[in-house]
Amino acid sequence: MQIPHASVAEIMGQAGYDWVAVDMEHGSISIHQLPDLFRSLELGNTLPLARIAEGTTKECKQVLDAGAGGIIVPMVQTAEQLLGVRSACRWPPGGTRGVGFSRANLFGEHFDTYREEAQAPLLVAMIEHQQAVINLDEILDVDGLDAILIGPYDLSASMGLTAQFEHPDFREAMAQILEKATLSKVPAGVHVVHPSKSELEQRISEGYRFLAYSIDGVMLSVISKRGSSSNSHK
Repeated sequence: MQIPHASVAEIMGQAGYDWVAVDMEHGSISIHQLPDLFRSLELGNTLPLARIAEGTTKECKQVLDAGAGGIIVPMVQTAEQLLGVRSACRWPPGGTRGVGFSRANLFGEHFDTYREEAQAPLLVAMIEHQQAVINLDEILDVDGLDAILIGPYDLSASMGLTAQFEHPDFREAMAQILEKATLSKVPAGVHVVHPSKSELEQRISEGYRFLAYSIDGVMLSVISKRGSSSNSHK
């Protein structure tokens, strides 16, 4: 989700997805908008996640305090980097995140129950650089990593093959990531950017289990083009 509007979040929250990632890396969404977006997603029992921009301590604290059920960390390249993010997401003793009243614990009303959740919020690492593929064994071995998500555009770009998804070197990298994740019992996913049921089914059959499906803006664009094409034949 990249469009910063609660009505869009409410529609997506009612669409049957297990989770929706609010994109703070490439979208135009600000911290102060997160509570309303998260509330709208939660109306449909959809877990709100936040894809943060870098993985800084400030980012982790702010999105989790706003009520994100977990974070998606872009451009993870080393286990050390991921360990730092994990620490920034967890309250002591599991990490170094500051403890306080916030929307995440209903401003103290659910402080005791949230204390447990704050020890292990959902943590997803984006594998989208060839250096991450080189260090993948160590990344997958990080305790508390719940899933990985391949970013195909950035991964291909880091290989000098931007958007060349059929290139044998890119396909080999994808296969290697999936194989290692499967062996490590870490759910692997990929971002199916263009809404294609056939590609989605293909990815599931290949063994991917943590799938991001399209983007709100892309879906609107596809629907608009279909409508325009239909009208042109009248």
